[in-house]
Amino acid sequence: MIGRLKALFAEVPGGAEKVRQHQADELQLAAAALLVEAARMDQSFDAAERQTISTLLRGRFNLDESEVEILIEAADQEVENAVELYSFARQVKDRFSHEERLELVGMLWEVVYADGSLHDYEANLLRRIAGLVYVSDRESGAARKRALKRLGLNED
Repeated sequence: MIGRLKALFAEVPGGAEKVRQHQADELQLAAAALLVEAARMDQSFDAAERQTISTLLRGRFNLDESEVEILIEAADQEVENAVELYSFARQVKDRFSHEERLELVGMLWEVVYADGSLHDYEANLLRRIAGLVYVSDRESGAARKRALKRLGLNED
């Protein structure tokens, strides 16, 4: 996994298998970057949010603990250096099915509620990301309600 993530930043020639793996790693990094951005939006990336991201990424991409930690660190670095979210969202929009994009929006809602509250900046970010990945406000609202239910939180 470390080698594959490092390869994301270098031009490495290879066959079709390397291209497919490279694309999968880029997609995982893009999804993780959106989750990390959501966690950082309220100016605090705390342990609860980090643990939520770790759990969600393990489940979604079938990664082990060390792979998830490497992915989160890479995503955190990417978000730190990024000036926009469009490139991450575009990768998700282009390569995830509609159901997978809905799942990602639900994951994002879980991350922003991991600390027990929703900041205005987080709500704004979720609305922007949902639009960028072609998930309607209605679908995002339903994903939000499901996330709140999974987390055992009441609606605001």
